[in-house]
Amino acid sequence: MEKYETLEIVQTDPNSSVFHLYLNRPSRRNALSLQFFIEFPKALSFLDQNPTANVIVLSGAGDHFCSGIDLNNLNSTSEKSRSADRGRAAERLRREIKAMQEAITAIERCRKPVIASIHGACIGGGIDIVTACDIRYCTADALFSVKEVDLAITADLGTLQRLPAIVGYGTAMELALTGRRFSGTEAQRMGLVSQVFGSKKQLGEAVNVIAKDIGAKSPLAVIGTKAVLLRSKEVNLEQGLDYVATWNAGMLISDDLEEAVAAQIQKRKPTFAKL
Repeated sequence: MEKYETLEIVQTDPNSSVFHLYLNRPSRRNALSLQFFIEFPKALSFLDQNPTANVIVLSGAGDHFCSGIDLNNLNSTSEKSRSADRGRAAERLRREIKAMQEAITAIERCRKPVIASIHGACIGGGIDIVTACDIRYCTADALFSVKEVDLAITADLGTLQRLPAIVGYGTAMELALTGRRFSGTEAQRMGLVSQVFGSKKQLGEAVNVIAKDIGAKSPLAVIGTKAVLLRSKEVNLEQGLDYVATWNAGMLISDDLEEAVAAQIQKRKPTFAKL
C-alpha cells in the first residue's frame, strides 16, 4: 500500500472493494498542509487505477474530519508575497491556488465514487473537500463552518462553486458571508449530507454497509453514473441526454449487463469482473 505523510490508505477487509482514505494529521486536527495538496491527488489516482478498489470512503483520523487550511501555510504564503515583486508574487500565488484547487477537484476526476464520512470539525478547507465528494454522511454533533471570511479570505478551493448546487444559492451565500457554525443535524436539513448518525461508531458502520453495497454493483455502471451526473451539471438537458446515450452505447455491450440480468432471474448476487 502507498505511504504518505498526511494521508493513510486502509483496506479493512481484503475481500472488499471498499478502500478507506484517511486525512492523517490528528495532532493538527487534520489541518491541510502544503504536503497534503501534493499527496491527495496522488492517493486518489492510486485508488482510481487500483482494479480492486470500487469505492473510496474519505474520513479523518482522530477526533475531527478537517479543521481547514493549516494557518502556518497562510503565514508562509503571506510572507513570500510581501518579499517579492508584486506582479511576480501575484503570478506565483495564482499558480499555487490553482494547484490546490486541482488537488480538491481530483475527487471529481477520480472515476470511483468518493463517500465523505464526517465527524467532529469540518471547517473551511474541509467544506471544500466534502462538497467535491459524491455522497456525504456525518454524525449529529459534527461541526461545520465556511470559515474563510473570518480569516479575511474569499474561499477559493471550490466551496463557493459547489455548495450552492448542493444547498441552494441563498443558503450558500448566508453560510459563506457569516462563517457561522452549524451542526450535522442542520447540515442534513439543508441537504449538505444525506444522513446523520448518533455516533462516530454508528457512522462508520453505516457508511461501510453503504460503500460495500455500491462496491458490489457493476463497476462500469457505477463509474458511468458518476461521470454522467457530473457532466449533467455543466450542460443542458438535451446535451446531457446525448452524453448518456453515447456513454451507454459504448458500455452496454459489456458482460456486466448479461450478468446482472442472469442474477436477477436466478435470484442470486451478481459477480462482476474488476475494472
